[in-house]
Amino acid sequence: MDLDSFSGSYAEAREKFLQACELRGLAVQSHVHPLRGRQGEELAIDVARLGAADARHLLIVSSGCHGIEGYCGSGLQVDLLRDASWQARCERAGLAVLYLHALNPHGFSWERRVTHENVDLNRNFRDFAAPLPANPDYLALAPLLLPRRCPPTLGSQLGLMLQLARKGRRHVQAAISRGQHEDARGLFFAGHAPSWSHLRLLDILAAHGRQCRRMAWIDVHTGLGPPGVGERIYKGAPGPEAIARARRWWGPQVTSTAEGNSSSALLGGTLDIGVMRACPQAEYNGLTLEYGTLPGRQVLDALRADHWLHRNPGADEATAARVRRRLRAAFYVETAAWKQAVLTQGREVVGQALAGLATPLD
Repeated sequence: MDLDSFSGSYAEAREKFLQACELRGLAVQSHVHPLRGRQGEELAIDVARLGAADARHLLIVSSGCHGIEGYCGSGLQVDLLRDASWQARCERAGLAVLYLHALNPHGFSWERRVTHENVDLNRNFRDFAAPLPANPDYLALAPLLLPRRCPPTLGSQLGLMLQLARKGRRHVQAAISRGQHEDARGLFFAGHAPSWSHLRLLDILAAHGRQCRRMAWIDVHTGLGPPGVGERIYKGAPGPEAIARARRWWGPQVTSTAEGNSSSALLGGTLDIGVMRACPQAEYNGLTLEYGTLPGRQVLDALRADHWLHRNPGADEATAARVRRRLRAAFYVETAAWKQAVLTQGREVVGQALAGLATPLD
């Protein structure tokens, strides 16, 4: 394991990923974003595949669904790619491995959680031809969540605390985070149409996902739970059989939002829904690998400040820099111990996925 696999910017992370793919002899297909990055750099979802195009079993490891969270997932991907023994193990298993680097490259580069459309990509996999669900609970909280001042007034802070006391943490968390289609400039906006990243992911699945019979997807995230602990959150088809299979693969510690034992609330429009719709022929086994960073209230306040800055682009540079540092700290812990924990747990999870894919189909 190599802590140098982590990076200090999107541009550095992309360069390390591309170099690691070259080291392993893997061709890279780049889906280039229409906008430029924070350093003027090209942005792209970079895709590398190890294994035959017609492999029956496919393991996918993805990073950067939530932009700034890509620092963590990219570090794990680069660490795996640099390891010749990992590649040999995958080749012996006779399956294909797909690395998706920076699903939301704009958010990664600009160090925001959302896409350039202000969309939460992991809430955007909706059927937009159907009526979109309302989230009145979010609208009731929005004036407190997105105040006009930064830092927020004491009144808005006390208002949120009162809501937590009255309705409970789980209710308030779900109201805020499950996704909303009403306010395009608000928190956890799920979009009015498929985002650029959503559409590119469908293109990638059309090229790589429709031939396999079984798929395992590890999508790396940060921001929920105890620092350095990688929660294994089941994502896939509802039902006890599928969750039981996930626990056979990844252990009894696998959590489920449907069961209410996860640090995450029950969400709508998540990536797994889009994947299962695009690849109905495959048995889908999905896991959100969610690494904790800071206490939940600090993470939420960092997100609130980031959205305030987005809505107030004329803020003075000192305030803007403070907000950006705070958001980065909420989703990327830049210590050796945290990075080591990420790689140790990440390697265990992908190894278990490899073994799970080798088991007979249910």
